[in-house]
Amino acid sequence: MTETLLSTTFSTFQALPFSDRCHRVWQRGDHLLIGVSPGNSYFSHLRIAQLVRWGRQFFDSVDVVHADLHVDTQFAAFGYPADQARRRAAKETKTTRRRIERGVELAGRSRVGVHALSEFADTPAYRRLAGEVAGALAEDEDFRLATEGMAAGFLAARLPEGQAPSADQLAAGVAYIAAELPFFLDTPSLLDVPSSVSCYHVELPLTPVLFGRDRGLRAAPGQGYAVVRPRAVPQLPQVATAA
Repeated sequence: MTETLLSTTFSTFQALPFSDRCHRVWQRGDHLLIGVSPGNSYFSHLRIAQLVRWGRQFFDSVDVVHADLHVDTQFAAFGYPADQARRRAAKETKTTRRRIERGVELAGRSRVGVHALSEFADTPAYRRLAGEVAGALAEDEDFRLATEGMAAGFLAARLPEGQAPSADQLAAGVAYIAAELPFFLDTPSLLDVPSSVSCYHVELPLTPVLFGRDRGLRAAPGQGYAVVRPRAVPQLPQVATAA
């Protein structure tokens, strides 16, 4: 990773583009994508406001996209009846959207878009990319294993410690991740921007597959990826005062 330290008076983040190519896409400064998953406590409205305000200093535009596809499938895989799974998914998605909107309002709406993943599901670009993901899951073992590993890690928070997901749970997790992957592959074609950097606060198991190899399914040339996380602030030593 190439480290880029970027600071603002509102918040300080550490940006780590995955590769030299990702760093070059970052330096173009065209567009930053912030992906938000339902139920992820990291993305408070304050964190979203910080990321948006920070991102606008270095990118011409910022979009926040939140997942709302296959959320009910995951609840169903964990034993919820179909109707209850749909209600739980709708409630969680609505809560996430409200948190994003609150954060964007706090940061100011200039040059910021907010979208649900489902808004793109019927577009030609999304359908093309989703088809490529489906093909890779069927034919590319490295890609499939990385996707399943990412799904298992995501599901671990909902399972007892040390318990592996069932086949149905893993399939639901893979479907959920697969729905998001078009934005890791080619955000420019989905949002009509010259280039884009997708960011998240940790490196994902699929990152080396999509951005680090020279074969199989890979991110488009104008697509970058970076870990963007709060930079630790050193604690000042306490000074003893005389009684």
